Amino acid sequence: MIKNLLTQFCLITNVLAFGQTITVDKIYGGRYYEKGLFGINSMKDGKNFTTLNQKGIQQATYLGALNKDVNYETIVAGSFDDYFYSNDERYIVLQTNTTPIYRHSFTATFEIYDTKTKQKIVIHNGNPIQEPLLSPDNSKVAFAFENNLYYQDLTSNQVVQITFDGKKNHILNGINDWVYEEEFGFVRNFDWNKDGTAIAYVRLDESKVKEVFIPIYYQNLYPSEMRFKYPKAGEDNSEVSLQVYQLKNQSTQKVDLSKVEHYYIPKIKFTQDANLLAVVTSNRHHNKVDVSMVDITKNQTKKLFTETDKAWIETDDLTLEFLDNNSLLWTSERDGNRHLYHYSKDGKLIRQITKGDWEVTNFYGVNAKTKTLYFQSNANNGKRISTERQIFSIKLDGTNLKMLTSQAGINKADFSKDFSYFINTHSSVNNPKSIALVETETAKKLGNFVDNASIKSVYLADNAGTKELFTLTTENGLELNAYIIKPKDFDATKKYPVLMYQYSGPGSQTVSNTWYNANDQWHLMLAQKGYLVVAVDGRGTGLRGANFKKQTYLQLGKYEVEDQVASAKALAKLPYVDASRIGIWGWSYGGFMASNVLFKGNDLFKMAIAVAPVTSWRFYDTVYTERFMRTPQENASGYDDNSPINHVDKFNKGNLLLIHGTADDNVHVQNTYELAEALTQANKQFDMHIYTDKNHGIYGGKTRIQLYNLMTNYILENL
Repeated sequence: MIKNLLTQFCLITNVLAFGQTITVDKIYGGRYYEKGLFGINSMKDGKNFTTLNQKGIQQATYLGALNKDVNYETIVAGSFDDYFYSNDERYIVLQTNTTPIYRHSFTATFEIYDTKTKQKIVIHNGNPIQEPLLSPDNSKVAFAFENNLYYQDLTSNQVVQITFDGKKNHILNGINDWVYEEEFGFVRNFDWNKDGTAIAYVRLDESKVKEVFIPIYYQNLYPSEMRFKYPKAGEDNSEVSLQVYQLKNQSTQKVDLSKVEHYYIPKIKFTQDANLLAVVTSNRHHNKVDVSMVDITKNQTKKLFTETDKAWIETDDLTLEFLDNNSLLWTSERDGNRHLYHYSKDGKLIRQITKGDWEVTNFYGVNAKTKTLYFQSNANNGKRISTERQIFSIKLDGTNLKMLTSQAGINKADFSKDFSYFINTHSSVNNPKSIALVETETAKKLGNFVDNASIKSVYLADNAGTKELFTLTTENGLELNAYIIKPKDFDATKKYPVLMYQYSGPGSQTVSNTWYNANDQWHLMLAQKGYLVVAVDGRGTGLRGANFKKQTYLQLGKYEVEDQVASAKALAKLPYVDASRIGIWGWSYGGFMASNVLFKGNDLFKMAIAVAPVTSWRFYDTVYTERFMRTPQENASGYDDNSPINHVDKFNKGNLLLIHGTADDNVHVQNTYELAEALTQANKQFDMHIYTDKNHGIYGGKTRIQLYNLMTNYILENL
């Protein structure tokens, strides 16, 4: 009897273990969470680094931290949102009480901790400020408060106001407006000169920019309003000017940029010379960029060189690095791939440093002593592998290119201050994130700080399937990067429905050799329910050279849609695919694509889910849209021919779910409402789910769990 009970118990246990599955609650409950290192900061000695955790800011030597028993030294105890050091490492700026504004911007309370005296200095009496920046001599800190610039003397604690005309939705000093922040990717637009005697800043006058107003409903008897300036394609942008403030006489002078392109000012940076300010400016089309030098003592602007492109220049991803002699490093796609170039201080091209049919994907810095540059690339032994990244070094003269990593997958680096070590974060479709220490000169891996190999057993226990990279060839001969997610018990003799997933935006990449993110985990869950999930990166996506990326110029949504439709046709021919059950989903640009693909490929697709979709590029912002499309006034057909709003008549079968947050400051809910109205007037049936007061990320509380369960059920019912 006891034996029979034990046998039954073992059988039940085995069944339960075998029956474990991935769920949305597990995904967003942290079951598949990977360990990491946070707030990594290398110290000047090149041997120590600090991290940020629940105990505060802690320090250890690189080599010592490889010993799991090492005790980290706590530098500052407490709970901090972020921190950064002064140049001499005496002071640590501590950030708390962070309140987000938009994607990158926030206000917070900042204190400066003096590691010598163990005392703290409160910045601006604890008022919520933005973007504090220490002067190079660490005697002062500049910051923004309510659209004005200030600095505080750290000896006397005196606060000096630099600008006085800052006003919400009107004038911004040293802080970017919504569209600069979102599309150029940064908030602080001011800088100290080398000796701390001057501050250069960009002033943005957005008085002519039209307002967007977003109702905020929750816990308001009458909805309140979120109002901000949002320039839509073809409309007025902020008028920008470059100003220089001299601390000694408290005077401000406007820099004359009349002889260079000056519609946008995407980057300013003081050089090694305290009197020389570098400024990068561009035209509205983003296809002509001037790099100039401003002598702030004479208020003279000299153009060093001009970068042009027949399509666009990546004004949101500029490298401008000055060497000790004030020569500079610059990145350009002028030869068809993104490479590093070296210019003299007077703007003459010295040489193209990196060359080849591959791209520099990230620039890490220069070792001035050895004249060695460090960067990330999709090269591997001289060949492009677009789904992978490796770490490299090269001499300033373009010689001695060395690959410092070799593991297949995505490698990222955090270098020590003297470049003697780097922390290598690596993952692939077969290996979760590991964080290792590498000796730079020998490229020798010294050991792991973090190893998430054990997370594989969690996926194994939950019977996760596989993610496999492959090349999909369309009927017209295009070879496209793709992945497929299959269930653990995949049977090639059966027929499976397919859910396609993509983003497809210019320069983006969905298919890469990296470990599972939250969407991958959800796709693995869908695979357990009997679906294949496939992603294909079509024309216009990144990491395959400028020509591949820029084919979609002036007609976003044309070739990208054609490639997803062509990919579906290729998938439909596979013996294990049920050609009558192909669906597609995506978020943001991917939502734009999902709705377009369903309408234009209505004979192929049974279902689509469009989350926070752009439905007409006329509704989106100037900087992003015009970079790829020019203005609607110049390119009306490019905007309208590929808007899903104008193709609702083709939606004759299948199902569509539209999802949006009402407080989306990025892709306004107007996009979904306009498409919904077009579908209604075309007498087409569709489904829609609106999330109250949620932004473009649609999260908060149980929102993500509810959202992904909603999409799961929709797929189960309609695909």
